[in-house]
Amino acid sequence: MSAAAAARKRGRSASGAGAGAGAGAGKRRRKSQADSAGEKGKSKGGGKMNEEISSDSESESLAPRRTEEEEEEELEETAQEKKLRLAKLYLEQLRQQEEEKAEAQAFEEDQVAGRLKEDVLEQRGRLQKSVAKEIQAPAPADIQVLRGHQLSITCVVITPDDSAIFSAAKDCTIIKWSVESRRKLHVIPRAKKGVEGQPPGHGSHILCMAISSDGKYLASGDRSKLIFIWEAQSCRHLYTFTGHRDAVSGLAFRRGTHQLYSTSHDRSVKVWNVAENSYVETLFGHQDAVAALDALSRECCVTAGGRDGTVRVWKIPEESQLVFYGHQGSIDSIQLINEEHMVSGADDGSVALWGLSKKRPLALQREAHGLRGEPGLEQPFWVSSVAALLNTDLVATGSHSSCVRLWQCGEGFRRLDPLCDIPLVGFINSLKFSTSGDFLVAGVGQEHRLGRWWRIKEARNSVCIIPLRRAPRPPTAGS
Repeated sequence: MSAAAAARKRGRSASGAGAGAGAGAGKRRRKSQADSAGEKGKSKGGGKMNEEISSDSESESLAPRRTEEEEEEELEETAQEKKLRLAKLYLEQLRQQEEEKAEAQAFEEDQVAGRLKEDVLEQRGRLQKSVAKEIQAPAPADIQVLRGHQLSITCVVITPDDSAIFSAAKDCTIIKWSVESRRKLHVIPRAKKGVEGQPPGHGSHILCMAISSDGKYLASGDRSKLIFIWEAQSCRHLYTFTGHRDAVSGLAFRRGTHQLYSTSHDRSVKVWNVAENSYVETLFGHQDAVAALDALSRECCVTAGGRDGTVRVWKIPEESQLVFYGHQGSIDSIQLINEEHMVSGADDGSVALWGLSKKRPLALQREAHGLRGEPGLEQPFWVSSVAALLNTDLVATGSHSSCVRLWQCGEGFRRLDPLCDIPLVGFINSLKFSTSGDFLVAGVGQEHRLGRWWRIKEARNSVCIIPLRRAPRPPTAGS
C-alpha cells in the first residue's frame, strides 16, 4: 500500500508539476501575449499618437489656410454689409434731409405767402391783424404818469423806435421824455414876446405835432399860425413855415417821405417839403375850421372837418377830394387804421369806422362814452381823441368820462365792440399807440385842447403811459 500510495503521490506530484508547468507556461504565454499585446498596444498607441500628432500637425498646417479663408470670407461679408449699411444710412440721411428741406421750404413758403398776403392786403388797405382780443386791461398801478407841463396837454407823438415821447401843451412848451427811464430828455421852452436873443419856441398854445417815419424831423403847430420844424434827436430848431391864416390844428408826415401835410382853422390843407424847406401847394374844400388830420404811405391825407360835419380824403396828385358824412356833431379827431379805413370821433359822443369806398360809416357807435348830466337833460360825453394800432383791429377813444376805452373792430370793420375801460381822470386830448403795440400814450389835461368849456380840477396835466399786456394764447390741439 505504501508503494501504491507513493506511486499515487508521485503521480499527483507529477501531474501537479505538469499542471504547474502548464500553468507557468500558460502564465508565460499570457504574459508574452500580454506583452505582445502591450507592445502592439504601445505600437498601436504610438500609431494613434503619431496619427494624432500628424493630425495636429496637419491641422496646424491646414488651420491657417482655413482661418485666412474664413477671415477673407468674413472680411468680404463685413465689407458688403458695411457697404449696404452705409448705403442705407446715406439714403436715410438723404430722405431726412429732403424731408427737412421740404418742411423748411413749406414753412418758408407759408411765411413768404403770409408775408406777401399781408403786403398785398396792406397795399390795398385791407390788412386787419387780430390783436384786440388778446389785450388785457392794465391795473391802475401799472400806469406811468409823467408830470412836467403846467397846463393841459394838447398832443403827444412817439418816436418810430418807441424810445421817446414828445408832449406839447397849452403852456407853449414841448418836452421830450425817455420811455425807459421816464425822465425828461429835453425841454423846448416858451418864447416870450418882446425878448430878443432867446431860443426859438412857441408863443401860443401848441395844438398839434407830427414826427417823420424815420424819426428825423418833428413838426409842431400853434395858434399863432406857425409851423416849427425841429431836429427830433437834438430838438434843434431848423425851419419855420408860415402861410396859414389861422391856428394850425393838424399835422402829419407821409410815411417813408419828408412830405408834410398841415391843416388849419382857415379851412385849408397845405403840402410842404421839409427836406427842401419848401412850400408845395394848398387845397381848399372844408366849410368850417378843420380840427384834425392824418396820413399814411399814399399820397393823400384825411381831415376831420369840425362843425361842417364832414370827413374828407384829399388826393394830392389829382387835387381832388372825397367827402364823407355820418356824424351829427363836430368831428374833432380822426385816425387812419390802414390805407382804406379810418376812425373818427365827434362831440355828439359817436365813434365811426369808415371805408374809402363808401360815403357813409361802416359802423357807428353812438354814446361811445355814455351820458352825463341830470336826468332828462343828459348829454353824451364828447369824444375828444381817437387812436388806432396800424393794420390791426384795436382802437382807443378818449373823452372826459374818467376813462380811456379800448374797442375791437369787427370783421371788415363793420362792427365796433367795447373791450375794456382804463381809468384816467381828465380830458383825454391825445392818444397814440406805440409802433410795437406794447403801450398806449395819453395826453391828459384839466381842459379840452380846443377850448375852456369845462375844467376838471381833480385831473392832472400829465402824460400817461399805459402798458398793453397780451393774454397768453391757449394751447392748440395736439400741442
